Amino acid sequence: MSQFFWMREDRAVVEKNGGYVNAAHRWGLPGATCHTCGVTWASSGHTYPCVDLSQLPEHAEFLSARPEPFPEFARLRELVRPLAPPKATLPPGTLFGPLVGTATGRLAAFEWLTEVLLVRRDALERLQGEGLRGMRACPTALRFRQKNPPEFLELQVEPHGRLHPDCLPPDVPPPCVTCGRHAFRRPDEPILDAASLPMDLDLFRGGNFATMVVVTARFMEAVRRLDLDGVTFRELPTR
Repeated sequence: MSQFFWMREDRAVVEKNGGYVNAAHRWGLPGATCHTCGVTWASSGHTYPCVDLSQLPEHAEFLSARPEPFPEFARLRELVRPLAPPKATLPPGTLFGPLVGTATGRLAAFEWLTEVLLVRRDALERLQGEGLRGMRACPTALRFRQKNPPEFLELQVEPHGRLHPDCLPPDVPPPCVTCGRHAFRRPDEPILDAASLPMDLDLFRGGNFATMVVVTARFMEAVRRLDLDGVTFRELPTR
């Protein structure tokens, strides 16, 4: 049976290196105020840095973060849907385009900006040489405050699979029929729904909890063999 691992930021490496990234994505869908459930919300973890909205005549409508009534949010979502991956759900708060901002100090091979995952180019090329699947990376627009800076790309890690219902509270209400909001806290002991997991990817996000980055044993072993820093791994049970 395949093994899966929760990949997270290695805080000890971050504190040791002392570098940081201060950036945001160029475009994003607004938050939404739903007329059915009455909640104003936006998601985290739904990030598509390879999707370029500059070709849209309405691209300026995606520059500022704000809440919109759900019908207006839905109109904007349909404008970007043809540019996004075919099965992307595109909830409120979905982000697009390159990271724009600054970086300074020493950075790890993997660098995190909240849920965003950056990788140094040489590390990416070594991982790709291992034949890992799902390693799609996109250029950033980061400015470094140093000479001869490293090149960092952002991994477009798309949501697939689901957490198993057994690890969720039994009283969690179903998703809203209008906006799709399914509100629950990340369980302390996550369990993956084995039947929902992709078999052709070594790197993906949780489909119903997109801030969780999940990798296969092949990915973890390659990272450790290549001695790439910035991440830790915790095995996730499946059911």
